[in-house]
Amino acid sequence: MVELARPLQDWFDARGWVVHPHQRAMLARAQAPATLLVAPTGGGKTLAGFLPTLDALASGGPDGLHTLYVSPLKALAADIRRNLLIPIEEAGLPIRVEDRTGDTPASRKKRQRADPPHILLTTPESLALLTSYEDAPRMFAGLKRVVVDEIHALAESKRGDQLMLALARLQTLCPDLRRVGLSATVEDPGAIARFLARHPDPCEILEADPGPDPDISMLVTEQAPPWSGGGAAYAIPAVLEQVRRHRTTLIFHNTRAQAEIFFHNLWLANEEGLPIGIHHGSLDRGQRARVEAAMVQGELRAIVCTGSLDLGIDWGDVDLVIQVGAPKNVKRLVQRIGRANHRYNAPSKALLVPANRFEVIECVAALEAVRARDLDGEPRGRGPRDVLCQHILIAACAGPFAADALYAEMTTAGPYAGLARAEFDSCLDFCATGGYALRAYDQWQRLKQRPDGLWQLRDPRSATRIRQNIGTIQDTDTLKVRWRGRGGAPLGEVEEGFAASLTKGDTFLIGGQIVRYEGLREMVVEVTRDPGRKPKIATFLGTKFATSTQLSQRILRMFRQQDWPELPRHTADWLALQRAVSRLPEPGRLLIETFPHDGRQQMVVYGFAGRNAQQTLGLLLTKRMEEMGLAPMGFVATDYAVLVWGLDAVTDPAPLFDLDALEAGLDTWLAGNAVMKRTFRASATIAGLIERQVGGQRKTGRQATMSSDILYDTLAKYDPDHLMLQITREEAMRGLVDFARIREMCARVGDRIDHVRLDRVTPLAAPLFLEPGRVPVRGMADERLMEEEVTRLLDESGLAGVETKPTWRVPF
Repeated sequence: MVELARPLQDWFDARGWVVHPHQRAMLARAQAPATLLVAPTGGGKTLAGFLPTLDALASGGPDGLHTLYVSPLKALAADIRRNLLIPIEEAGLPIRVEDRTGDTPASRKKRQRADPPHILLTTPESLALLTSYEDAPRMFAGLKRVVVDEIHALAESKRGDQLMLALARLQTLCPDLRRVGLSATVEDPGAIARFLARHPDPCEILEADPGPDPDISMLVTEQAPPWSGGGAAYAIPAVLEQVRRHRTTLIFHNTRAQAEIFFHNLWLANEEGLPIGIHHGSLDRGQRARVEAAMVQGELRAIVCTGSLDLGIDWGDVDLVIQVGAPKNVKRLVQRIGRANHRYNAPSKALLVPANRFEVIECVAALEAVRARDLDGEPRGRGPRDVLCQHILIAACAGPFAADALYAEMTTAGPYAGLARAEFDSCLDFCATGGYALRAYDQWQRLKQRPDGLWQLRDPRSATRIRQNIGTIQDTDTLKVRWRGRGGAPLGEVEEGFAASLTKGDTFLIGGQIVRYEGLREMVVEVTRDPGRKPKIATFLGTKFATSTQLSQRILRMFRQQDWPELPRHTADWLALQRAVSRLPEPGRLLIETFPHDGRQQMVVYGFAGRNAQQTLGLLLTKRMEEMGLAPMGFVATDYAVLVWGLDAVTDPAPLFDLDALEAGLDTWLAGNAVMKRTFRASATIAGLIERQVGGQRKTGRQATMSSDILYDTLAKYDPDHLMLQITREEAMRGLVDFARIREMCARVGDRIDHVRLDRVTPLAAPLFLEPGRVPVRGMADERLMEEEVTRLLDESGLAGVETKPTWRVPF
């Protein structure tokens, strides 16, 4: 058995602690090239990741950087530093620990490059920036280990792709570098292991004892959930009662706007004045920090929050988690549940609060999945090429490079293991010239090839601009919100488009307060207090989650049951009535209902493909219906269905679902749609074609949009096969429109379509008529309605049958 260094063992003994089996196993695997540790929340996995480092440095060693820790959150890096200092200081270990994020002062960053600590805690963006400096080989010369925390969260985004390319660079500088990944929620350990390891090296997978099952159930309320909506206002009394019974409760929401509404309603009902806070990414950093400090000190009884508190930070004495709204994703739910009773072998306690009637079903399905330890996740596919372009520019900032060597290095990164040389060369050409349509402009002539074959920056001064724009996180176009008056305190941010819609006197919610819009001054939204009126709701972009494929399939399997004892009576009766009136959707089949309602013909498609895909399906189906002369008038989509209404009944829906026709329709729709321009702007910013920071000044959203729209239109006209347009289509297809899930639905269903014709609205379809976000369709239905109205007016006026066309002729 591997023994700990004496100072560390003495520290464990003094605390009465025993080294957990998975922590000791990590010590035994200290020399493995790559190790993925999957351990439950509160199981000491972060300490397990650091134990080999602490053990190696316990008796002293050379100065310099030994271990790099990478986290998805700046706050998590700071929290880990505080926790790491406890054993280091109490055991008297000669180890320096520092963090380096966007919040670190420039003076400390400069010193860290010259004199790095033994352990550096950072984020993917800060690491990418460090690798761009000429002195990176010196700074990382002694690096032995990299610990990637919450690796599942990074693997789901471009930040993870960026990180793996940076690790490939570090592995070139430090061939014996050891990699460690840590997570509590991994649905496919093999896939994460391949993501983490240096390709084609293996990665060992260590799965710790998962501990006791969480204590998780649905909150019992006196009032049944409404048929639609996402606010869950009906549950406020029951939630407040749970807050009274517990020390600290985290109340999670899926969107920032929902968190604001719920906090406002909770505060109005909080007659006892219990200390309650709100925390989300659009609030001012100072306000978030004050809430975090109060949580750690145990001064708050409840915190209404979003994904900003998802990950592994230990937020004080939290003993209950409440998830308001269906979690959409089992893995996310498990992560949030783990915030309660953050201790090893202590069951987490959580309650789910469905926002509406259908979410009752989804919440029960999620509960069953958690109990079965059945996590979900969508495969991301290969690494995107916009991140690859950015990495080429980062490499050029660090000094001249050989294309062959850089390509070989990049293909050791898991997400880019299958990268073809031709794809790399096209990215390199783009970075060097901007591509065919742009190569005449000096602005995009960024690289040149030397006589010896090496590539370098055409102008060394451009390195500063490239570094200022490193990163894959796409900021929303937001404006600061402050109290009116000189030196007014900041409140947070709202989207630029929302701010543009405000007129003086309008009210909205931010930070749980109702504020009155007074005006825009120097690109800052100035507000005053106005608690007396019903507010507008600020549009915080955030993330709008779609129900995962696995959770959708679990719901469909539930529908096959004869009855549903696990569901509340009102919901079970609802499903039973649907089965009696029509039928319930089934796995491997597609249920389509058609019926008349409110003078229009209705069609409901129960695709269960997630909100983004269902929204796209609505667009494509109405386009197909227009082509087939069926006169659609509009649609509305949810995670599980799309409702289309129009003038003509659909008698045979099968031709509408021809996959080739749907994809052709998608191409036509995308070509002239704002989705493509929005996606182009994001990818072009990551790839370095568009700069958001110039000379230390950030462009406004309007400036960035104008320049990206001009570029998009130019490339679409003169160079339609340009690399950036290829990337844009790939990103739109797998991101905003989620066409992959439509493909999966069509492949799963085949020709197994159940078309049920009815004479009235069905129970399952009824809530769709209450959904917001109805999308009108302008086309032949408008023309027919116009003709019918003209005919009606002529009949009323007695002019029916009278020639209404002009009989004269224009004499030319």
